[in-house]
Amino acid sequence: MSSGEEALRILIVDDEALARARLRDLLTDCAEKIPLEIVGEAASGIEALKRLDEQPADVVLLDIRMPEMDGIELAQHLMKLPDPPAVIFTTAYDAYALRAFDVHALDYLLKPVRLGRLFDALTRARSITPLRIEILQQLARRPRGHLSIQERGRVHLIPVESILYLKAELKYVTVRTREREFLIEESLSRLEEEFADRFLRIHRNCLVAKDAISGFEKMAADGEGNWAVVIKDLNEKLPVSRRQWSVVKAFMDR
Repeated sequence: MSSGEEALRILIVDDEALARARLRDLLTDCAEKIPLEIVGEAASGIEALKRLDEQPADVVLLDIRMPEMDGIELAQHLMKLPDPPAVIFTTAYDAYALRAFDVHALDYLLKPVRLGRLFDALTRARSITPLRIEILQQLARRPRGHLSIQERGRVHLIPVESILYLKAELKYVTVRTREREFLIEESLSRLEEEFADRFLRIHRNCLVAKDAISGFEKMAADGEGNWAVVIKDLNEKLPVSRRQWSVVKAFMDR
């Protein structure tokens, strides 16, 4: 990297203050050879997104194991930004998990982070291969706590626990909460797989949160499958398809 290049803007994300302090010290040493600027620190994924709303970054040094929102989930949300930063994971993962990172060419720093390794990663930062959502999904060890959309150049988080139902329409999925609707570009089948414990499929194009079901209503005088799900807090009833009737009936009879 030549001295004529703009400084790399770096955000440090780690829930441990000591880990952030170590990275800050190492970056200070790296700054003697690489133009860089630490634009902020965050102790959680949600805080990191807020920081990036205020100050864009070129590189995010991202811890993987964090409470509330881990680094793999945060990386998926970062991809919704208009100009996503390069992500360099910092991790104490075991060797088996790290092999998956190597196979998919994801850049990572093994804790405790060493100066030479950090320096090498930063020199490659501008050419790091963009993250792929399907790879991050494979590496995820737990379902996301949030879905996300881009609104006016920023990432808006939708807590999964607030979602009443998900409905596929053309290439989008409508996410319905008590307050409003959102449109996301995700596969309904993929969402069903990820959140199988939370949602019940009632139609080929609709998943309903089990906790959001207040009851069922018969829509016709005869014939199984002519039922609708009544959604809590909404004046809305969603039809149950004949194909899904047996699954829904099993849920009703629990």
